[in-house]
Parts: sequence; structure tokens; C-alpha cells
Amino acid sequence: MVELNGLSQPAHLSPVDLNSMRAKTLGDYLKSRRARLQPEQAGLAKTHGQRRTPGLRREEVAILAGVSATYYTFLEQGREVAVSREVIESIGRALQLSPDEHTHLLGLWNGNEPEMAPPITSEITQPWRDIVNQMAFPAFITNDRAELLAWNTAVDKYVLDYTSRAPEQRNMMSSLFTDPEIRTRLINWEEMAAHSVAIFRTSYDKYTHDPWFPKFVDDLSKESSEFASLWELHHVEAKRVTRVYYRLPDQEQAIAYDINSLSFTLDHPDLHLCIYSPVKEQES
Repeated sequence: MVELNGLSQPAHLSPVDLNSMRAKTLGDYLKSRRARLQPEQAGLAKTHGQRRTPGLRREEVAILAGVSATYYTFLEQGREVAVSREVIESIGRALQLSPDEHTHLLGLWNGNEPEMAPPITSEITQPWRDIVNQMAFPAFITNDRAELLAWNTAVDKYVLDYTSRAPEQRNMMSSLFTDPEIRTRLINWEEMAAHSVAIFRTSYDKYTHDPWFPKFVDDLSKESSEFASLWELHHVEAKRVTRVYYRLPDQEQAIAYDINSLSFTLDHPDLHLCIYSPVKEQES
């Protein structure tokens, strides 16, 4: 075992280990998507009486996907069974996945040789800090853990004063749910909270080998019932342009920004540069 950020991690994971982790993650994801889909939504006859299973039954998904009930059950149970792209696509259609959910499903399926996600970047070079500092509007760089690595003074002014907080308090997911100051500034907090959790879920499922993620989720779930409730929904979304509205205590007029998220080079695929662009009044 090796130490990484204060946590013990396996020095090496075999393909079998990774396959087992991914099979369980895939099974959990399929189960969550099945539970939210009602028979009427799937075009099945409405049943009378109380259903003991939330959403569709496994057998119903199997019928819609054209696979055996036993085979689909094995997938949900996280067993390592061979599954082709054609079958996983068929299951995705049966579960009526959104485009983002469909992409996430294919990532969990990963029919190629398993490979471990790259290590999380915890430091960035000074030139990138300089770029962020030169921007007039809020801009910052985070990693897939939502840890804030660089930010400018506009972030402190409008989003949250991270400069005055200790390094361990500079996780944007954690502060979104535990710091009351964000709620006083961010008008559309509920919308952004749901979107942020759905994005974070994609990272969580991507780093199946990293014990930091389940510990973080467990700790934050204990601190915030709102986070715990959103996490249980198992929603996933890709990063896209998102509009936020801020109002400072000394201002009457809200300020609208569009958040644009840019990925880094292949050397650091876990890093994201987020730039706030002001929205013209007639567009808001």
C-alpha cells in the first residue's frame, strides 16, 4: 500500500480488481435508472395493486432490452459477465437514458481492457495561476475532486471568499452544501446544487479505485442531508454552459454569469478551467 493525500491506496490493482469494481458500479447505476422508470413510461400495461419494486422490475427491463432476466439480473448484481456494446445500448434504450446518461453508461461498460483513471492533480504551474489572475470576471481551476487549485479575486468577491479559508475548506462541492454564505450569494442555489452533484457523480464512478471519493461522499452526506438526498438520486450530467445568478449583500441588482468549463490537455485530464462570462441584461 502507498500513502496518497493521507489515504492508503493499493500500489497496484489487477485487471480483475478493476473489472470487479466497474461491474459493481455498472450494476448500481442500472439499478438506480430502473428504479426511477415507471411501467407506464416504458409503454407497459399499468398494474393494479401496490408494486413492491420501485420503478420497473428487472424482468420488465430484460423484456424491453431483449435479454434474459437472469442475464440482466447478473449485470445489476455486479457480476462479471460478458456484455457486448449492442446489448448495453439496448439496455440503455430500455431505461430511456438521456444523452448524458447514455454516455456515462458506455463509460462504465468500457468493453476494452480496464485501465486505471489517471492520478488526481493537486498542484498547477504558476503560468496557469497568472492566466486566472488576469481575468476580470470569476475564473478558477478545479480537479475532479472539486478541489479548488487556483482562483482570482473575483471568485472571492462573488462566489465565496476562498482566500480566507484554510486549504482543507477549499472544496467547491463541500462548500456549496456546508457554507451558508454561498446561499446568501447564489440565487439559483437549488438548481446549481443538483447540477453539481450530477457532475460529481461522473467523477465518482470514474475513479472506482480511489478511496477518497466514497469517504468524501460519506462525510458530506452526514454533514448535509440535502447532498445525501441528491446523491441518492444517482443522476449524472456532463459539464455544459450553466447560468448562475449572484447578489451581494450590498447590492440590489442580481448579476448573471454563464459558466464555461474548459478541459486541460491530455497530461491533466482531471483539471477544469471555469470562466464566468457576464450575461447582458436583455439575455437574462
